Amino acid sequence: MIDLHVHSSYSDGSFTPKELVEYALQHNISAFALTDHDTVAGLDEAISYAEMLSGKVCAVNPAGNTLEVISGIELSTEYEGRDIHIVGLFINYKCERFQNYITSFVESREIRNEKMCRLLREHGIDITYNKLKEAFPDAVITRAHYARFLTDNHYTGSMKEAFERYVGDYAPCFVPREKVTPAQAVSLIRNAAGIPVLAHPTLYHMNNARLVQLVMELKAAGLLAIEGIYSTYTAAETHEIHAIASKCGLAVSGGSDFHGSNKPGLQFGTGYGKLYIHEDILEKLRAILS
Repeated sequence: MIDLHVHSSYSDGSFTPKELVEYALQHNISAFALTDHDTVAGLDEAISYAEMLSGKVCAVNPAGNTLEVISGIELSTEYEGRDIHIVGLFINYKCERFQNYITSFVESREIRNEKMCRLLREHGIDITYNKLKEAFPDAVITRAHYARFLTDNHYTGSMKEAFERYVGDYAPCFVPREKVTPAQAVSLIRNAAGIPVLAHPTLYHMNNARLVQLVMELKAAGLLAIEGIYSTYTAAETHEIHAIASKCGLAVSGGSDFHGSNKPGLQFGTGYGKLYIHEDILEKLRAILS
């Protein structure tokens, strides 16, 4: 079993990269891609820890399983007013151009976060960007962190309420952030020697014709795969996305989109209990690079 869409505490997941590695080894997951939002900060930690533990019989790996951690990222983009996410797999995350992009994106995030904190203060919330970073050290701050902060400090009763009242798309303290286009993200991933994947396309609420049009536009930009196996898909949706992949000549990827406690009930590797991604998926993706 594999999982090609996983988040750590370096973005908006609750597991550290080491905890993800330990969980994978204990649950017979042979490979996973760490695809944090707009950051690769957790990759070195996850990859080196997996290499150290693979094949060793120890407390966190009692069966002596081997584990591959695939270098990945999930880039946030905008297309006709919609949030579109592009996952990158097997990226050379240390190449200079890629690192420069990440640096510039982090800078634009910080400007946006300062603005959101100011709006929240105007709504009676005792928050600063520094307080937020102290609460979530080493994380790339996302709206999930704001929601957690508001809930942990009893301004709201739940993260759902925090989004509805303060930081959701139509809430008073939301500030949209600078985004690249999906085609730019695809190009960036290709230039970093990676495989660009259109993530969870059913979440964009497009009809079939519109989705195919988007996919073909992105294929022209270098898209190589589409997420055809995902935690929330129905059987009909899975069939539809596989049909689009076949029609457009794309490989199929799959992942749980695991976020730990930030997505309650959604498990690493198995999603909501019925997800299964066979190793063959990974081998077919790997063949694209050979």
